[in-house]
Amino acid sequence: MSNQQLDVIGFGNAIVDVLAKCDDAFLEKFAIPKGGMILIDEARASAIYADMAPGVEVSGGSNANAVAAIASLGGRGGFVGKVAGDALGDIFRHDLRSMGVEYETSALNAGPATGRCLVNVTPDAQRSMATFLGAAGLVTDADVDEDQIARGEISFFEGYLFEQPDARGAFVRACDTARRHGKRTALTLSDASVIERQGAVISDFIGDHIDILLANKAEATALFGSPDLAVIAEKARALAPLTAVTRSEHGSLLIPREGETVEVAARAPDGLEDTTGAGDAYAAGLLLGLARDYDLGRAGALGALAASEVISHFGARPAASLKALATDAGLV
Repeated sequence: MSNQQLDVIGFGNAIVDVLAKCDDAFLEKFAIPKGGMILIDEARASAIYADMAPGVEVSGGSNANAVAAIASLGGRGGFVGKVAGDALGDIFRHDLRSMGVEYETSALNAGPATGRCLVNVTPDAQRSMATFLGAAGLVTDADVDEDQIARGEISFFEGYLFEQPDARGAFVRACDTARRHGKRTALTLSDASVIERQGAVISDFIGDHIDILLANKAEATALFGSPDLAVIAEKARALAPLTAVTRSEHGSLLIPREGETVEVAARAPDGLEDTTGAGDAYAAGLLLGLARDYDLGRAGALGALAASEVISHFGARPAASLKALATDAGLV
């Protein structure tokens, strides 16, 4: 059993990402919403994959990407997520562990294959995702290691996985454990469609269990019922102790329950190539900063730096050392 203290433990879908470039006609052909995410079955996954352009295959999943970025920043990350006992599952496990991420979730030995996300990127750098969850959606409360939760400063939950009833039970158990040990919890809403499907259920979960809420502008609009930033801020303060709202090139807003909203400027990338993983990288920097008691402005700037690096190249994970970049910027 490890005694290592952890900055952030991510709970999320363990997915292998398949990334390729496409045009809008490809998205229309397969009814994939531009800039969004849909869930598909194994047969449809096979059909889309067969027609995709040549690309790259890397271990992924939103919160797995976040803990990978935390490792790149020099942080100590853990991950809880389900893969099958197959070749893709082995690749996923090896990738995370090779980065120094603590990943001990047992593999699924009977049932669906390891999940995969087909990510098609249009020339405007928008990523559109079609996801076959496979084993990823089968996280249960038996996968929650209470000792690991006690060693982590922040337990971080993925909105996509919240939609699976058994996984939701695991989230509640992990949150209750974190609270008993005086640790914090965080949730990323993942996509506006999650709020549309889950409605009051996810709002109640946030109010009952979450200390740090992360959302982009579209997700915040769906959750709080208004695009008006003043309304969002007012309702966010009533729901969670801290809410982060990202707004792409307009930066982010950090809204504490007590105190003034902190506005964080976006960091311009060297060149915009692919927005895949931008929100995950921002979450990594922000949460690592909060885990290490940075003030809100510094933690948000660390998130902006991580997001800037990720969108400057193809793929959802850092291609350069985020720790080196953050050191040069005076953020760590």
